[in-house]
Amino acid sequence: MKIEYTLLIIYVIVFIMCGISPHDRSVWFAENIPIVVLVSFVCFASRNFQFSKLSYIFMIVLPVLHTIGGHYTFERVPFDFITNHFGFERNHYDRIAHFSVGFYAFPIAEYVISKGLVLNKILASLFAICIIFTVASTYEIFEWIYAISADPSSGIAVLGSQGDIWDAQKDMLADGMGAMFSIVVFNIYFSKYTEVNESKHSNIN
Repeated sequence: MKIEYTLLIIYVIVFIMCGISPHDRSVWFAENIPIVVLVSFVCFASRNFQFSKLSYIFMIVLPVLHTIGGHYTFERVPFDFITNHFGFERNHYDRIAHFSVGFYAFPIAEYVISKGLVLNKILASLFAICIIFTVASTYEIFEWIYAISADPSSGIAVLGSQGDIWDAQKDMLADGMGAMFSIVVFNIYFSKYTEVNESKHSNIN
């Protein structure tokens, strides 16, 4: 079985399990709708482009973490062993989930390089990182709109600020740091994509 099918099955299992008696059903919907759209988009894109195994592994992390967060609400995810170990004053599970948003910089860079849309790895890397920051800021706007328009308790749960007035900025920073990490990994394996791209161009010529 292809790795993308295996990972999709894992996501579906997590989705079903976390859909059973969530802490707040309205929060569950708000947190899961964007992820279902994301997973559907990846499935659609995979019909026309075969991402690398590492890309699929990177892409599955966010849906799984976010779906679990939607079940408990992010501030209530059982994460005490980390919180207590490091002496944190808040539950940082949401920060890890935001960090995994940045993992999508890897498949973005892979796609533009493999398709020959960008031939320079530096430009491809910057493009992917900028896309992640754009998505991150857009999502923070979505959270803000939901928080002021939904039921107060549900709005606060989706916002997940836990009393931190700089929560949105820190979330976007986590997204960006995840993007930079995944781009470093991408560039380590860049030679493979370069060879594929050069082979395609030589065949055309």
